[in-house]
Amino acid sequence: MIKYKLICKACTISFDSWFSSSKEYEKLKKFKHLNCHNCHSINVEKTLMAPSVVNSKDKIVSISKDKKTLKIRNKIKEYQKFIKKNFNYVGDNFASEARSIHYNEKKNTKGIYGDATAEELSELKDEGIETEVIPWFNDKEN
Repeated sequence: MIKYKLICKACTISFDSWFSSSKEYEKLKKFKHLNCHNCHSINVEKTLMAPSVVNSKDKIVSISKDKKTLKIRNKIKEYQKFIKKNFNYVGDNFASEARSIHYNEKKNTKGIYGDATAEELSELKDEGIETEVIPWFNDKEN
Protein backbone atom coordinates (compact mmCIF):
# COMPACT_ATOMS: atom_id res chain seq x y z
CA MET A 1 0.00 0.00 0.00
CA ILE A 2 1.13 3.53 -0.76
CA LYS A 3 -0.32 6.79 0.48
CA TYR A 4 -0.27 9.91 -1.67
CA LYS A 5 -1.16 13.46 -0.81
CA LEU A 6 -3.47 14.65 -3.58
CA ILE A 7 -4.60 18.15 -4.50
CA CYS A 8 -7.66 19.18 -6.44
CA LYS A 9 -6.73 21.76 -9.04
CA ALA A 10 -10.36 22.98 -9.18
CA CYS A 11 -10.99 23.80 -5.50
CA THR A 12 -7.37 23.55 -4.20
CA ILE A 13 -8.28 21.20 -1.34
CA SER A 14 -5.62 18.63 -0.48
CA PHE A 15 -6.29 15.17 0.89
CA ASP A 16 -4.57 11.81 1.40
CA SER A 17 -5.50 8.65 -0.44
CA TRP A 18 -4.23 5.06 -0.31
CA PHE A 19 -3.41 2.96 -3.38
CA SER A 20 -2.29 -0.63 -3.71
CA SER A 21 0.72 0.56 -5.73
CA SER A 22 2.01 3.54 -7.69
CA LYS A 23 0.90 1.71 -10.86
CA GLU A 24 -2.62 1.52 -9.46
CA TYR A 25 -2.63 5.31 -8.94
CA GLU A 26 -1.47 5.83 -12.53
CA LYS A 27 -4.13 3.44 -13.85
CA LEU A 28 -6.93 5.19 -11.93
CA LYS A 29 -5.65 8.57 -13.06
CA LYS A 30 -5.46 7.44 -16.71
CA PHE A 31 -9.06 6.19 -16.68
CA LYS A 32 -10.23 9.34 -14.82
CA HIS A 33 -11.45 7.42 -11.78
CA LEU A 34 -9.84 9.83 -9.28
CA ASN A 35 -12.08 12.65 -8.13
CA CYS A 36 -12.15 15.32 -5.45
CA HIS A 37 -14.43 14.43 -2.54
CA ASN A 38 -15.21 18.12 -2.10
CA CYS A 39 -16.15 19.35 -5.60
CA HIS A 40 -16.15 16.04 -7.54
CA SER A 41 -13.66 17.39 -10.10
CA ILE A 42 -11.45 14.83 -11.83
CA ASN A 43 -8.61 17.38 -12.01
CA VAL A 44 -6.67 15.76 -9.13
CA GLU A 45 -2.87 15.53 -8.97
CA LYS A 46 -0.22 14.08 -6.62
CA THR A 47 1.77 16.53 -4.50
CA LEU A 48 5.12 16.10 -2.80
CA MET A 49 5.12 14.11 0.42
CA ALA A 50 7.77 13.61 3.03
CA PRO A 51 8.80 9.96 3.39
CA SER A 52 7.80 8.10 6.54
CA VAL A 53 10.71 7.08 8.76
CA VAL A 54 9.98 4.60 11.53
CA ASN A 55 11.47 4.77 15.00
CA SER A 56 10.30 3.52 18.41
CA LYS A 57 8.15 6.62 19.01
CA ASP A 58 6.54 6.11 15.60
CA LYS A 59 5.54 2.57 16.59
CA ILE A 60 3.57 3.94 19.53
CA VAL A 61 1.95 6.55 17.28
CA SER A 62 1.24 3.83 14.71
CA ILE A 63 -0.61 1.72 17.31
CA SER A 64 -2.65 4.76 18.30
CA LYS A 65 -3.37 5.51 14.62
CA ASP A 66 -4.44 1.89 14.09
CA LYS A 67 -6.94 2.25 16.94
CA LYS A 68 -8.14 5.53 15.47
CA THR A 69 -8.43 3.96 12.01
CA LEU A 70 -10.44 1.06 13.45
CA LYS A 71 -12.73 3.50 15.25
CA ILE A 72 -13.28 5.46 12.01
CA ARG A 73 -13.86 2.25 10.02
CA ASN A 74 -16.44 1.11 12.58
CA LYS A 75 -18.20 4.49 12.37
CA ILE A 76 -18.32 4.19 8.57
CA LYS A 77 -19.79 0.68 8.97
CA GLU A 78 -22.51 2.18 11.22
CA TYR A 79 -23.30 4.78 8.56
CA GLN A 80 -23.42 2.06 5.90
CA LYS A 81 -25.84 0.01 8.00
CA PHE A 82 -28.06 3.08 8.46
CA ILE A 83 -27.95 3.89 4.74
CA LYS A 84 -28.76 0.30 3.71
CA LYS A 85 -31.71 0.28 6.10
CA ASN A 86 -33.15 3.70 5.23
CA PHE A 87 -32.28 4.28 1.56
CA ASN A 88 -32.95 2.41 -1.69
CA TYR A 89 -29.93 0.97 -3.49
CA VAL A 90 -30.08 1.84 -7.21
CA GLY A 91 -26.67 0.52 -8.27
CA ASP A 92 -25.20 2.00 -11.45
CA ASN A 93 -28.51 3.80 -12.17
CA PHE A 94 -27.75 6.42 -9.52
CA ALA A 95 -27.48 9.39 -11.90
CA SER A 96 -30.71 8.65 -13.77
CA GLU A 97 -32.60 7.88 -10.54
CA ALA A 98 -31.34 11.13 -8.96
CA ARG A 99 -32.54 13.06 -12.02
CA SER A 100 -35.95 11.35 -11.90
CA ILE A 101 -36.38 12.33 -8.26
CA HIS A 102 -35.04 15.86 -8.80
CA TYR A 103 -37.27 16.59 -11.77
CA ASN A 104 -40.29 15.04 -9.98
CA GLU A 105 -40.69 12.24 -12.49
CA LYS A 106 -40.61 9.80 -9.59
CA LYS A 107 -42.23 10.22 -6.24
CA ASN A 108 -39.84 8.41 -3.94
CA THR A 109 -40.35 8.47 -0.20
CA LYS A 110 -36.86 7.12 0.48
CA GLY A 111 -33.52 8.58 -0.47
CA ILE A 112 -31.25 6.64 -2.79
CA TYR A 113 -27.66 5.46 -2.86
CA GLY A 114 -25.63 3.77 -5.53
CA ASP A 115 -22.68 4.10 -7.87
CA ALA A 116 -21.78 6.99 -10.16
CA THR A 117 -18.71 8.04 -12.08
CA ALA A 118 -16.92 11.32 -11.41
CA GLU A 119 -18.29 12.58 -14.73
CA GLU A 120 -21.87 11.72 -13.74
CA LEU A 121 -21.43 13.45 -10.37
CA SER A 122 -20.08 16.54 -12.11
CA GLU A 123 -23.07 16.58 -14.49
CA LEU A 124 -25.50 16.21 -11.57
CA LYS A 125 -23.80 19.10 -9.79
CA ASP A 126 -24.07 21.25 -12.94
CA GLU A 127 -27.81 20.49 -12.99
CA GLY A 128 -28.15 21.62 -9.38
CA ILE A 129 -28.64 18.11 -8.02
CA GLU A 130 -26.80 17.73 -4.74
CA THR A 131 -24.94 14.48 -4.02
CA GLU A 132 -22.43 13.27 -1.49
CA VAL A 133 -19.55 10.84 -1.92
CA ILE A 134 -19.31 8.51 1.05
CA PRO A 135 -16.46 6.07 1.71
CA TRP A 136 -17.80 2.56 1.24
CA PHE A 137 -16.43 -0.81 2.31
CA ASN A 138 -17.69 -3.93 0.54
CA ASP A 139 -19.25 -6.50 2.88
CA LYS A 140 -16.35 -8.89 2.26
CA GLU A 141 -13.90 -6.17 3.43
CA ASN A 142 -15.80 -5.58 6.68
